[in-house]
Formats: sequence, structure tokens, C-alpha cells
Amino acid sequence: MKKRRITKPVYVGEVKVGGDAQVTVQTMTKTDTRDVAATVDEIRQVEEVGVDIVRCAVPDMEAAEALAEIKRQVRVPIIADIHFHHQLALRSLESGVDCLRLNPGNIRDREKVELVVREAKSRQVPIRIGVNFGSLPPVGGIGVTRGLSRHRDGVNVLPKAGEAEAGDYSVVDHMVATGLWEIGILEDLDFDLIKISLKAFDIDTTVEAYRRMADLVPYPFHLGITEAGTAKSGSIRSAIGLGVLLYEGIGDTIRVSLSDHPREEVETGFEILKSLELRKEGAVLVACPSCGRADVDIRKLANDVDQLLKKTKSPIKVAVMGCEVNGPGEAKDADVGIAAGAGRAIIFRKGQKSRIVDEADMLTALMDEVRQVESEILAAQA
Repeated sequence: MKKRRITKPVYVGEVKVGGDAQVTVQTMTKTDTRDVAATVDEIRQVEEVGVDIVRCAVPDMEAAEALAEIKRQVRVPIIADIHFHHQLALRSLESGVDCLRLNPGNIRDREKVELVVREAKSRQVPIRIGVNFGSLPPVGGIGVTRGLSRHRDGVNVLPKAGEAEAGDYSVVDHMVATGLWEIGILEDLDFDLIKISLKAFDIDTTVEAYRRMADLVPYPFHLGITEAGTAKSGSIRSAIGLGVLLYEGIGDTIRVSLSDHPREEVETGFEILKSLELRKEGAVLVACPSCGRADVDIRKLANDVDQLLKKTKSPIKVAVMGCEVNGPGEAKDADVGIAAGAGRAIIFRKGQKSRIVDEADMLTALMDEVRQVESEILAAQA
């Protein structure tokens, strides 16, 4: 993995993003923000699975005003997601949000952006410049507010990454130029509490846009593959796109966009980071896929262990293996491992055999060992 890109950090509430901070995980509420109780309930659910930052949609003034009460009832920092109307950003700031997301594709009046920036600066609230392929300004219309139709914007005829030939103006060029336009406004007002995102559904376009911008500015990046899909397909698409960038050292905070509950977004985000060893807290499960050599129902055992490990916050590696080929080796390499065979299993702890148990006792015995190792980790950290 390449060395992490050096960025100028910002603070979203008390959460540091960029610099030497670990990569953070975000989600976005799926509730109607005007429904304070439902929104608070959803945020508390993702707080339970460890989310770092939560974003809320602000479609109207009632939603902007509701953010004040939502903020009072939750622990994590709240970002206001703003489109079309700068007044919603101003009211969200009054509600005490910890960050704004502004879309330079649909708020293109420089004077209105400046009003928001001045107010954010007075409160020391950072702004994410959120560029999305689906809401880019018309070609030739960056910063232009009148005389251009969103339905004939010319964006969809631009070549995407990998399609452009020498001299072509591509989607990547347009995304980067859109972001730089708003960055310029913020910098002209001596405002540098900036985060940037450049999202598309197309992985090539997203990756190339972030790579290009990484060479131009020092600000932290919020990574995402927009409208990635359902939990299964979207998790795969996000893991590939975000994984490429994170492996290259690009990215400071991530959101996995899924057509599913925000908990799924957060859990998937953490799994991506743990796979790249960018987050250490929480359990990592190594699980045998099972095959004709397995003498026990290893799939059930692995899934049962996975559910029980979700509440584990310590950095512990657990292996659930089902045969003599890779089982002993993987089990011994984990903090706690089990190599299951016909009617019984060997449990390993820190590479050493701990005990042999009957098949009926495998799950209980394995989790007993996990709890003992977790207690040792917590004691060492104390």
C-alpha cells in the first residue's frame, strides 16, 4: 500500500478528518429529517455500530430547523446536505451543524456561495464541496446561473475516463473544474476548512477524478461511489472503487452509498477499511468457504460467530476453518481459531493449541476463548 496522501486536516465536530487521523466512516440518514424522532432513532442505531459522522438531507427550511433538536439528542457530528438553496445552508448553520455539504452543480451563484462561506467562517464550520456526476453544471456553465437547461446540459455526451482521446474535454475534466471553481471562491475568502468529494457511479471516472484532484489541492477527500446499488452489488462496487483509492493512499473519510439501512453502509465501510488494515478496532473474521471436505456445517458456524463478533470492539482476528487443508494453518495464525473436523474441533489461541472440544460445544468454546483474549487486550490497553 502506498504512503497516505498528506492533507490539511479539518474537524467535523470533534472528529478529525485528514492529516494523520485514521480514515473515518460516514453514513446518511434515510428518514425524513423533519421527523426528529425517527431521524434520532436511526442515528442512534448507527452510533451503536461505531459510525464517526452522520449526514442529513435538508430539503426545506423545516428540515434545516429540525437539525437543532436532532443535534441535541445525538452524540456524533452532523453534516447538513444542501442542494439548490443557499438559505438552507444558512439556517442549518444557525441550527448548529458541524459541517455543510454544498453542491457546486446546483448552487452556482458566486454571491450566494460567498454568503454561506462567510457565515461558516464566523462559526469555524467546515464545508465539503460535493461534486456528483449526476448533478454537474452544464458544460460551459460552471458558475453560470441563467440561460442553461439542466435537461440539455451536455454532460452525458462527454467522454468518461478511458474513453477520452488526446485533447478531449472529458467528464473527469468537468468534475475537477467544477470542484476547483468552488474551491477558488472559498480560498478567495481566506477559508480553508475544506473537504472535497468527486463521485460518480462509474468507477474509472471516480478514481481518475480523485487522482487528478489529489495533485492539485491539499484538502482532505471524502470518498464514495454514488448510487452504488443494493447491499450486495453496491458493497462490491464500493469496495473496488474505494479500495483502489485507499490502497493508493487517497482518502480521509468514506461513505458507502447503499439502497439499504445506514447500519449496512457503516458496517461495509468498516470492513473495507479493516481489509486494508486502515482501521484496527473491531474483530476480523477469517472464515472457510466450506467444500466437500468439510465434516461440520462450517457455514452456519461462521455466520453464528460473525453475528456474535459484531459487538466486539477490540482488534482481534478470529479464524473459523473446516478441514485439514488450510484449517490448522489459518487457525494458528489468528488470535483465536478453530479447526473443525469430524465430530470435534481444535481451538487455537495465539498459535498454540488451547483445547479439543466436541462438535456440539464448538461455538460456546470458541466464544469463551474470544472473550478471554479480548479481556487480555483490554487489560493491556488500560
